[in-house]
Amino acid sequence: MKRRSFISKTTATGAFLGLGGLSLSSCKGNSSKQITILHTNDVHSHIDPFPSDHARFANLGGLARRANLVEQIRNENPNTLLFDAGDIFQGTPYFNFYGGELEFKLMSMLKYDAATIGNHDFDNGIDGLLAQTPHAKFELLSANYNFKNTVMDGFVKPYQTYLVDDIKIGVYGLGIALDGLVTKKLYKETEYEQPYDVALDMERLLKEDEQCDIIICLSHLGYDYQGNANRPDDVTLATKTSYTNLIIGGHTHTFLDKPTVKTNADGMPVLVNQVGCYGLNLGRIDFYFDQNKNITADGISVSV
Repeated sequence: MKRRSFISKTTATGAFLGLGGLSLSSCKGNSSKQITILHTNDVHSHIDPFPSDHARFANLGGLARRANLVEQIRNENPNTLLFDAGDIFQGTPYFNFYGGELEFKLMSMLKYDAATIGNHDFDNGIDGLLAQTPHAKFELLSANYNFKNTVMDGFVKPYQTYLVDDIKIGVYGLGIALDGLVTKKLYKETEYEQPYDVALDMERLLKEDEQCDIIICLSHLGYDYQGNANRPDDVTLATKTSYTNLIIGGHTHTFLDKPTVKTNADGMPVLVNQVGCYGLNLGRIDFYFDQNKNITADGISVSV
């Protein structure tokens, strides 16, 4: 899909669901507010576009193009937030040379609002991650990595809330088990906690205590492991939640043209989305609210 079509025709081409009982015909006509969520995952230090002779991704990607697209969407709807689902680091010489400084600085220039932490974000060790935090003008979110006995203690939040056009949005982060993926000497005393239990605690806090209208999970668990109980994933997570509206995923480099719709523990729909890797795509989810704050949503992925 062309970027212009992506910007102007998201509702017509995206996956639609009624989170608050509205019908498709009433989606935009009766909505009084629109919140746009943009997202990336597994960018892996890819700042430049792929070269013209690349076998799969010729001339695709590039941070400058993403910045241009994000700016266009923000001009269309100022009520826009931008998130990343982890594995910001590792994959090009930019990371080898700058250790993540350039990635965090450029994300800050794009005005990312928050990111969760992927396994490759530990590739320079937890001390290397700490060294780059001054360059991150966005929140690092992880609710199931406990950093209390590490140098990262106090630099990562379990969740963050945002008030946009009087709509309160709660966002929490989840990370994958590091054992077996990351050498212990890199993540040191970071403690991994079971993500399903943590997610239920986070969404309950965001709904009941923080009174959020939208709840979003930034997940680096992976999209789907076909119900393998030893490998928590986003699809299974969606079925266990009660209040989470959207799961923005990473880790498995899953290319989805539009969000997967799952049914949660209370029989309500949840969007699960992931947009591949290397900054090739930008995900967009639009939430629409009527005067009673009933919600509808649609979403799509577009090549950058």
